[in-house]
Amino acid sequence: MTVTPCTALTIAGSDSGGGAGVQADLRTFFANGVHGLVALTAVTVQNSLGVQGFSEIPVDVVTAQIKAVAEDMGVNAAKTGMLATAEIIQAVAKTLDEVHIGRTTDTPFVVDPVAASMTGHALLREEALEAIRTELFPRATLITPNLDEVRLLTGVSVTDTKSQHAAAEALLEFGSQWVLVKGGHLYDAVDCVDLLTDGSAVIELSGPRIDTENTHGGGDTMASAITSSLAKGADVPTAVAEAKRFIERCVLEAYPLGAGVGPVSPFWRLANPQ
Repeated sequence: MTVTPCTALTIAGSDSGGGAGVQADLRTFFANGVHGLVALTAVTVQNSLGVQGFSEIPVDVVTAQIKAVAEDMGVNAAKTGMLATAEIIQAVAKTLDEVHIGRTTDTPFVVDPVAASMTGHALLREEALEAIRTELFPRATLITPNLDEVRLLTGVSVTDTKSQHAAAEALLEFGSQWVLVKGGHLYDAVDCVDLLTDGSAVIELSGPRIDTENTHGGGDTMASAITSSLAKGADVPTAVAEAKRFIERCVLEAYPLGAGVGPVSPFWRLANPQ
């Protein structure tokens, strides 16, 4: 008997190197038994050495993609990645309301605020950062910034547990239901501790810090793993805990590719479907 899987929508940019962006999202959805839907926002020119350029997709094409899949196939959960401009962000927010995706609906929505490169450099202008704060965060079930994105969005520099909690509190003020402050970029810490909170519950998820330089696409993979679990009906704490275990194994199995930073790998799930 054929069983139709749950669906998850990624609204994000393409990575020509295949390690991040919609490519990372789709392979993570697949590895977690979810059918991936796509609304492409930009085409990047990049490889293991970094991003050399990108072209935005016209705003009307971005929103048309969202409507096409939502109205025909249905969306069990959605996430954003690279949105490139304030105009795209504002249009995506309006369209999500129209197709009933977001924290006030039955369809969970994860915002991965792709705003900083792996080296901490800003990828968005201030007007786009402000649009993320005001347009996307209030609609989000969960937001998943790394520490460089936390700094750009709130001005809080996370250096220890106390400042990580302060950052989470600052982020909650923008209106999301849950906040996940990832600790992967706190390189001086022995373990990698992610902080999840909705303002009442405070959950610290600790995992080993894996010694590898190949971490490209880690943030996208984490967010899309969370989205996969939400699509299948998990609550936020369960989805984040499952994704934490998934990404740890993806980083452990990361492989070198090209002359720079190789990608994290969900391929292990193919040999270990449980």
